[in-house]
Amino acid sequence: MRLDKFICDCTGLTRSQAGKLIRQGLVTLNQKLCKQPATQVAATDQVTLEDEELQLIGLRYFVMNKPAGYVCSTDDPDHNTVFALMDEPLLERLHTVGRLDLDTTGILLITDDGQWSHRISSPKHECAKTYRAFLADPVEESAIAQFAEGVMLRGEKLPTKPAELVIVTPTECLLTIHEGRYHQVKRMFAAIGNKVEQLHREQIGDLMLADDLAEGEYRALTAAEIAAF
Repeated sequence: MRLDKFICDCTGLTRSQAGKLIRQGLVTLNQKLCKQPATQVAATDQVTLEDEELQLIGLRYFVMNKPAGYVCSTDDPDHNTVFALMDEPLLERLHTVGRLDLDTTGILLITDDGQWSHRISSPKHECAKTYRAFLADPVEESAIAQFAEGVMLRGEKLPTKPAELVIVTPTECLLTIHEGRYHQVKRMFAAIGNKVEQLHREQIGDLMLADDLAEGEYRALTAAEIAAF
């Protein structure tokens, strides 16, 4: 890897910014001054920038218990973003795997691995997502069959894919969907004449939100959890 690219990957600087710092004599390679941006760097080499040793940051994978009042974007002028809850370097490289609405809580995956993210969020992979919905009105038993067959959402040309509905109480349900249309869960209940008053995502694929992960907290995924997707 070129020295300037190594610095970019460690710091988030642009290639031109890294090259300028190198030519200014602010970079050492294995304790020797290096002013050539194209110099090759090996994994065992030591690189410092202004006397601070640099370390490559690999791909990262996190799970968060998203609280209400936060948006799943990197920048929003009107609301806090979920990244404000994180203390990680190079936050600008991270993105959420899909999105939860401002008022929706629960399990949220965050990564800088675009291919991994695509495998989870792409409709063709049909990664299951389970939500606990609290409703304004009691839900009829007939909704189980309706959701299993697929419902037509307003403004859509195709019905939803089959979804599994479990009625916990007349106004509390678990709904598992296999796609991620805009506001899908809320729109599915609206399509049968009901309204979601509170929504919480409990599971993505085989990964359930742990009870010991408090709202606003996050942790790194294990290697097994990453591989499971």
